[in-house]
Amino acid sequence: MSLFDPTRDLTTQTPVTAPLADRMRPRNLDEYVGQQHLLAPGKPLRIQIERDDPASMIFWGPPGVGKTTLARIIANVTRASFIQFSAVLSGIKEIKQVMADAEKAAKFGSRTILFIDEIHRFNKAQQDAFLPYVEHGTIRLIGATTENPSFEIISALLSRCRVYTLHALTEDEILTLLTRALADTERGLGNMNISADEEALRTLASYSSGDARSALNALEVSAKLAEARAEKIITKDLAIEALQQRVLLYDKQGEEHYNLISALHKSIRNSDADASLYWLGRMLQAGEDPMYIARRLVRMAVEDIGLASPEALNLTLSARDAIHFLGSPEGDLALAEAAVYLALAPKSNALYTAYAGVLSDIETTRAEPVPLHLRNAPTGLMKSIGYGKGYQYAHDVEDRVADMDCLPESLTGRTWYHPTAEGREKLLTQRMDEIRRIREAKREEATRDTKKRRQ
Repeated sequence: MSLFDPTRDLTTQTPVTAPLADRMRPRNLDEYVGQQHLLAPGKPLRIQIERDDPASMIFWGPPGVGKTTLARIIANVTRASFIQFSAVLSGIKEIKQVMADAEKAAKFGSRTILFIDEIHRFNKAQQDAFLPYVEHGTIRLIGATTENPSFEIISALLSRCRVYTLHALTEDEILTLLTRALADTERGLGNMNISADEEALRTLASYSSGDARSALNALEVSAKLAEARAEKIITKDLAIEALQQRVLLYDKQGEEHYNLISALHKSIRNSDADASLYWLGRMLQAGEDPMYIARRLVRMAVEDIGLASPEALNLTLSARDAIHFLGSPEGDLALAEAAVYLALAPKSNALYTAYAGVLSDIETTRAEPVPLHLRNAPTGLMKSIGYGKGYQYAHDVEDRVADMDCLPESLTGRTWYHPTAEGREKLLTQRMDEIRRIREAKREEATRDTKKRRQ
């Protein structure tokens, strides 16, 4: 059977056996909830739909925000044939068959919208297969992805599509959908004669994390539990029982993984202990590897705190050892302790910027040989050609600081490390000033001795 099965009317009755989220899928823009930044009058996607603009597009957003629904509505409004398949289940063979059928249909004036769910799962070769058909207008491609298209969609295809970012639904928008589903006697739960108190609905909306599909499915479970117990009202306790566990959007390899670790790092850098604990908790509850978090906390200790509070490094390494020894959840408190300490510790990136400056100069300046006075001279030959000549053993001189340059000649006097006045670095600043004064005094003394000898 051909994959090309033109679907003119996508508002037909969904089987009553389908999940509530499918039955309540909006059939037109008036029923659609959310994404007003794109669909309100005068907004870009609304204009594209109303003008029947044939441009291909990518919908980027978290699960359950209406990406598939929007594609179906567009197909229905524009009277186009709608073909949907998942990037998880389809390969090059299916793609070529769809393209061939679409070309045949185009000759008879039929337009085809090809909707690809999870388009980011297609590899480069599979994405390349769409290019000529998108370019020639044979198909109108609508892709849906939860991943950042900049990273997951090839540039050639991305440049031929308009990217629309869909946001997670707000709690109020989820409440609207839940209330509608409870009252709808045609597709929803209206015939069950079951109501829900506001606290129960808000619990479902909150725990769904902006995912309408998750919220509606949880509502359906709640209603069935109430019906089985001959109850007419869905309470908060019943809703929690139906939820079992909060839905947290997370992908250990995807963008949300990097968003959350970025939030944790920036909260710590900004000395916000409460926000640091929150983002840490979000990551752990969503199933992040605790050892990954431990490694990042060690990095924060040396990047954002450094020598302003050198014990931060020891604490983060101890947290790493604790999570390795105890595992999760017992060891999670060690990570929490480290995160709060890092947030409240004095901050300095002086060491981080100093090392970056050193690496930059190594990259851009000539790699000079080590000065002779800094080289060891284990053999007579090496000593005879000047190895070690002029070296001053610091422990044998006053103040344990020798008047001796330790950098290559072209970099003499160059400084990279500039400690701040934060935490322990304030003491390091004082020590560096003291060392500088000692060296200057010894150089002045050496200059006077030289003048006396000449006289």
